[in-house]
Amino acid sequence: MILGGQFMPGERINENALANQLGISRGPVREACRSLSAMGLVQLVPNRGVFIRVISEEEAREVYEMRAGIFGYAGMLLAHHIDDTQLAYLKRLVGQMEAAAQANDFDRYYAPNLTFHDFLVSATGNQRLLATYHDLVRQLHLFRSRGLVSGDGMLDSNREHRDIVAALEARNPQRAFKAMAGHVEAGQRRALGGAAKHSLATSRGKSFDHLEPYS
Repeated sequence: MILGGQFMPGERINENALANQLGISRGPVREACRSLSAMGLVQLVPNRGVFIRVISEEEAREVYEMRAGIFGYAGMLLAHHIDDTQLAYLKRLVGQMEAAAQANDFDRYYAPNLTFHDFLVSATGNQRLLATYHDLVRQLHLFRSRGLVSGDGMLDSNREHRDIVAALEARNPQRAFKAMAGHVEAGQRRALGGAAKHSLATSRGKSFDHLEPYS
């Protein structure tokens, strides 16, 4: 529900209402909130309740920087052993995203976009890398990205996807690292550039509800 955008950053979670909505007692909801707090998705504020975390511009930049390094490293690993079946699958996803981007249909673009990025990391076979990557992505998922919607965001992003596939098809680890790390860096510029136009006041400065979790 949090990752799906049903709660906004900074919003208080009403444990009783949520328990009633789910048809369960309050105990499991409270335990789930503790787990979400440990994952960094919510904040437990004494005498006030449970709140969806907000992210500052500084925090967002740090997460993007880590994502770029991990995603680039995944590209280096994958370039060594990617096979033709995997490449064909990636090309199909790129084709689906291109059709959605040309139609300016973000909802149709979003699912293959998520699948594309997740596959690139999971296909390395490195489970620790995947777990770390998912943790970073989960943090950015809090903010209900719509950064790709503005301007030519989807078209630009999918051009970068094609560059990634081309680098992997060439089995060139250095080129794959550059393409994949560069893709995340470009996504950061798109997201934070758009965020500057829609800042929200917080105790730490800016917070953003539309950062793109996947570039």
